[in-house]
Amino acid sequence: MYLEALGSALLGLVLAWAAVRRLPDRLPGRGLVLVTGALGAVFGALVTHGSLGPGHPFATLVGAVAVAAVLLSLLIRPASRRRLRRSATV
Repeated sequence: MYLEALGSALLGLVLAWAAVRRLPDRLPGRGLVLVTGALGAVFGALVTHGSLGPGHPFATLVGAVAVAAVLLSLLIRPASRRRLRRSATV
């Protein structure tokens, strides 16, 4: 379980680092993104390990990456305010 938690935290950090490198203008501060990725992956590993049980390390890591990706996607802001269109009545 400890290796799964450590591996999932590292995968979450890698995913968060890639997101920061790819979308620097659409994400909040780097520290927040990195912490969200790592903690989201550990939480995803905990939930996946709890639902599948021991003996499924690959599936646990896949679940960890999935939860981290979902949490990181919640941090993404719209590209710019100018692209938002308003209705004619506003």
